[in-house]
Amino acid sequence: MTHDEYVRHDATALAELVSAGAVAPLELIDAAIRRLEAVNPAVNAVVYRMDDEARALAGGVDRDAVFAGVPFLAKDLQSDYAGHPTSCGSRLMAGRARERDTELVRRVRATGVSVLGKTNVPEFGLLPYTEPELWGPCRNPWAPDRTPGGSSGGSAAAVAAGIVPMAGGGDGAGSIRMPASCCGLFGFKPTRGRNPRGPGRVESWRGAAIEHVLTRSVRDSAVMLDATHGADPGAPYEIAPPARPFVREVGSDPGRMRIAWTTEPTLGSSVHPDCVEAVAGAVGLLEELGHEVVEASPPVDRAAFARAFVVMLAGELGAELEELARMLERKPRRTELEPLTWCLGLVSRALSAREYADALRILECCGKRVARFFTDVDALLTPTLATPPPKLGALSPGPAEHVRLRMVGALGSGRIVRLAGLLDRMAEGAFDFTPWTPVFNISGQPAMSVPLHWNAEGLPVGVHFAARVGDEAALLRLAAQLERARPWFDRLPETGGR
Repeated sequence: MTHDEYVRHDATALAELVSAGAVAPLELIDAAIRRLEAVNPAVNAVVYRMDDEARALAGGVDRDAVFAGVPFLAKDLQSDYAGHPTSCGSRLMAGRARERDTELVRRVRATGVSVLGKTNVPEFGLLPYTEPELWGPCRNPWAPDRTPGGSSGGSAAAVAAGIVPMAGGGDGAGSIRMPASCCGLFGFKPTRGRNPRGPGRVESWRGAAIEHVLTRSVRDSAVMLDATHGADPGAPYEIAPPARPFVREVGSDPGRMRIAWTTEPTLGSSVHPDCVEAVAGAVGLLEELGHEVVEASPPVDRAAFARAFVVMLAGELGAELEELARMLERKPRRTELEPLTWCLGLVSRALSAREYADALRILECCGKRVARFFTDVDALLTPTLATPPPKLGALSPGPAEHVRLRMVGALGSGRIVRLAGLLDRMAEGAFDFTPWTPVFNISGQPAMSVPLHWNAEGLPVGVHFAARVGDEAALLRLAAQLERARPWFDRLPETGGR
C-alpha cells in the first residue's frame, strides 16, 4: 500500500479493507512504519517503538474487529502496556516496563489495532506544549517551528503527519483538544467516567483527566468510544450508557440546536484575532445549517479557579511522586525531574490538607455553575485556544525563570518555594493559552475541538464545543454535520500529505 492510498482512508475504512481481504494487516503496518521512518526525525512524535510486536501479532488479527490491523500509537502517559515502559516524559520513569495493561488499553487492543509505539509527552502531562527534556521537542507537521500543543502533542503530530490515522490521548485540562486545534484534527473529550481508569487507579486529577483518541474523522472517534466506554470494577460512579451506539449518531440529524457562543476568555486575558475569526466563521456556518445561535457564556471566577486548579495539580503531583517512590523503593532525585516539576512537587509538601480540600470545593462549585449554564442551551462554542500554534519555546519558562527554578528547587524546601511566589505566578498565567478547555474537565462535560479554520499562514485554528454531561451524542451529531458541510479530512500539511 502506498502512502497516497494509506492517507486517503480513515481508520474505519482501513479496517473495512482488512475485513474484505483487500489488504493484509502487515501491509498497513509496513505503510505506517515507512511513513514513521520518513517523517519522525523531523517531527519527533514517536519516542518508543513497538512495531516488532505489531508485526508478530499481525497474522492473528481478528479481521472482524472494528479496527482490524489499523496502525495505532499510544500516548506515553497513563496508557500502560504490559512489558513496555511508560516514561511519562520523565527521566525518572524512562525504561521502566509496566507489569500489566490498563483497562482502557485492554479495550483498545480488543478493537484489533496494531500498536506501533508510544508518543512524545511533556513530563507527567503537566504542560500544554510538548518539549520534554527527556525526548526533546515535538514539532507541528504544519510548521516545524511551531508546537503541536500538549500534552497529547506527540499523538496529534503523528496523526497530522500521516503516520497513523488515530492515536491515543488523555485530557486533564484540554490535552486532547489543544493539540487537535494546533494540528488540524478532531479531538473529543468524553464525559468524566465514560471511559475506564482501572485497574490500579480509578481517577486522575480528581476525575478531571479522561482518555480517548485524536482522529482525522468524526466516525473514528465515535467507533473507538463505542469500543471502550463503560465503567470497570471499582469505578467510583457510573454514568448512564448511551441510548444507542455512538457511531449511529454520526450522520444523524442533530435537529435545530440552541448554541451559545463567546470569544471572551473564560480564564485568560486575551484572544488572538485569528481565533475570533474562527468562531465567527463557525457561527455563520451554524446559522446556515439552521441552528439558533446566541452570544452568552457561563460565569467563572477566573482568579479563584486558576489558583484552585494549580493547588489541586500540585497536590496530585505530590501524591504521584509519593506513589512512584513506593514503586521505586526510593525518593525521586532532583536531577531526575525537570525544574518546574520538582518545584511543583516541593509546593505540594507545603500545602495543608485544608488548602487542598478548599481548592477541590472551589473547583466543584465552579463546575456546578458551568453545568447549570447548559440548562438553557444545548452547546457552547468558543475558540479552542487563545492563539494559533505558538512557536517552539514560546510557552516555556524563559532562561532567567529557568535559572530561578533550578536555584529555588535546589533549596529543597516547599515553604521557600511558596515564599518565592511560584504557586501564585503559575496560577496567574496558567490558562493564558487555554482559557476555555479546563473548566469542562472540572464540570465533567463532554467537549471537542473541530478543525474548521486555517489562518492566513496556513496554520490550523480549532473551534471548541461543549455539551451537557452525558450528551456525547449531541456533539457527535453536530461534529458530523460540520464535517459534511466543511470537510477537513483531505486537508493535510505538507509533512502529512501525499
